Amino acid sequence: MKFLKTSNLYSLNKFTYVNLRWIAYIGQISAILIVQFLFEYKFNYFVCISIIFFSILTNLYLQFKIKDNQLNNSTSTMYLSYDIFQLGILLFFTGGVTNPFVFLILVPAVFSSQYLHFLSSIILVAFITIILIVLTFFYYDLPHPGELHFHAPDYYLYGIPISVMIGLIFLVYFGVKFGEESRIRKKAYDKIQELMAKENELLSLGGQAAAAAHSLGTPLSTILLTVKELQKEFGNNHKIRKDLDLLVSQSNRCREILKKLSLNPNIEDGFIDSNLSLNDYVNEIVRSYQEISNKEFVINLEHYKNPINTHKSVEVIYGLRNFIGNANKFSKKKIEIFLSSNKKATNITIRDDGPGFPKDLIDKHRLGEPYIRTADQGNISKFGLGLGTFIGKTLLEKNFANINFKNSPETGGAEVVIKWENNDLKKV
Repeated sequence: MKFLKTSNLYSLNKFTYVNLRWIAYIGQISAILIVQFLFEYKFNYFVCISIIFFSILTNLYLQFKIKDNQLNNSTSTMYLSYDIFQLGILLFFTGGVTNPFVFLILVPAVFSSQYLHFLSSIILVAFITIILIVLTFFYYDLPHPGELHFHAPDYYLYGIPISVMIGLIFLVYFGVKFGEESRIRKKAYDKIQELMAKENELLSLGGQAAAAAHSLGTPLSTILLTVKELQKEFGNNHKIRKDLDLLVSQSNRCREILKKLSLNPNIEDGFIDSNLSLNDYVNEIVRSYQEISNKEFVINLEHYKNPINTHKSVEVIYGLRNFIGNANKFSKKKIEIFLSSNKKATNITIRDDGPGFPKDLIDKHRLGEPYIRTADQGNISKFGLGLGTFIGKTLLEKNFANINFKNSPETGGAEVVIKWENNDLKKV
């Protein structure tokens, strides 16, 4: 499953914008036809119709040639600038600021303020201001019948652009604030959707775990029975018996874990006491792996100056176990665990000397998603399906941790950095 990603917050819906432009062009054509043929007013009819016809061509191109459903910030700004220019030309031939439709020049900037970047709104406002100033002094007279002319007094002529610009400032300010709030709500909604997707995935994994627990019971019983027979046969060989005893203890541990999963996945693992520091957690987890691994584990506490005790969290335990277990699985010889803390934050860095994370997954920020695939399909078994990483990341993030994946410049292996703000760590 590919989780939801926050969409581009500064974009314009193409379908909505195209339809609004069609409405505008129909209105412009209707007004021109009525003035020309019904009222028989004199103005440059042919030029105005030509401008609208060209604008219709731009809208057809936008509708059928541009495939994106969301227009990015730069494309939207370009088209809105054209709309302002187009309306400015029409106003120039039909009375300038004295035209009663002059307020329509505000629409592109107001539209931009809600959906586009603040800089785009500033550019469009400046463009509108320049056009209004030009239209105050340079324009053809309003369409008029016969020899009648409309002459506006100076105070009226200069008051129109001033009032339009004041309205423009207020409307754009409102649009910017409304747009910011909308984007905040959208980000929150997208985050909630992402969390719900993760929760659903965990629920699905829980059902799979219960089914696996039921299915693996019989094979484990068979293994234990076989090992006990081998103990009887090789009981006198101290070296072999030691290995067989370890196999029995780990098999019994697996049976207990599977039993808990089949009955109640939330039953706590009792191998760690409550109210310990992260160092204590890490030591206990590492000790459990040292029983079955021939790899070298190194715990570095040089910069661990401010240990914080936390309440026992099974989710944190299993999250850390997944990342330490992955490091043990893919390392060649050595796993390093660095703990560091100060007054503000606590970090755990888990580093191995294995092959590292696939570069394409790091570049695409895909690590932490379940069932991921790397471009190196011929060596997919080397990296697995990402379930362990997904589970570990999800469990730790639920407990206020921030996870960062990268390849270590020192060893070339995988490196996982887990960070808590100390105030958040106290809530665990």
